[in-house]
Amino acid sequence: MPKIYFRNYATLVLMNNLRNQETLEQFGEKLKTFRTAKGLTLEQLAFEADIELSQVHRVEKGKINPTLTTLIALAKGLDITLAELVGT
Repeated sequence: MPKIYFRNYATLVLMNNLRNQETLEQFGEKLKTFRTAKGLTLEQLAFEADIELSQVHRVEKGKINPTLTTLIALAKGLDITLAELVGT
């Protein structure tokens, strides 16, 4: 019984990770769209948001799940609201 539960749990974790990855990649594309529409380079957005360039790059590529404080900084760097940045 525990092995079946573990297998099902592992499948659930894998499915959630895939779903989360897709969400992160979609958000990264949205961030890039806002950035390029504002005419900003990655470096300029990092400067305006006061966060590391590598962090902005990883968020755009969907490599990391940004924290709330990072999202707020990115929105401020883009001169948009947090709702605009994360809204669907």
